[in-house]
Amino acid sequence: MVMAKRPRGSPRGIARSNARALAFERLVDRAIASIPDPYRVALREVAIVIEDEPSMEQLRENGIDPGDSLYGLYEGVSRADYAADWAAEPNRISLFRLPLEADFPDARELEAEVRRTVLHELAHHLGIDDDRLEELGAG
Repeated sequence: MVMAKRPRGSPRGIARSNARALAFERLVDRAIASIPDPYRVALREVAIVIEDEPSMEQLRENGIDPGDSLYGLYEGVSRADYAADWAAEPNRISLFRLPLEADFPDARELEAEVRRTVLHELAHHLGIDDDRLEELGAG
């Protein structure tokens, strides 16, 4: 006899998890709304995706050691690269909810870090690398 797979967790736990995910989406929406023009216009060229955590492949490709994580990741062709408008894959900013929530349990600090992460990844889309972001104090 085969038993059908059930969702993991209690209904109450699942509801709490869904509520946290929805609250995080609202933080991301506020972060996006707070970005001034002309930078907000550049976000139209980028899909913003919320993931729980980065994949092992994303960690490996970005030289992240086991046990460490990422808050966000830009994947795509920056506007500064030649023929950026011919890119086969869509530009994408991934925000990783669980590492952000774990490291910033205070709601105000979490909101500030989500905004900072969105801006950091948007800067990559605009062609600004990590070294330059460090020089600007936004690394």
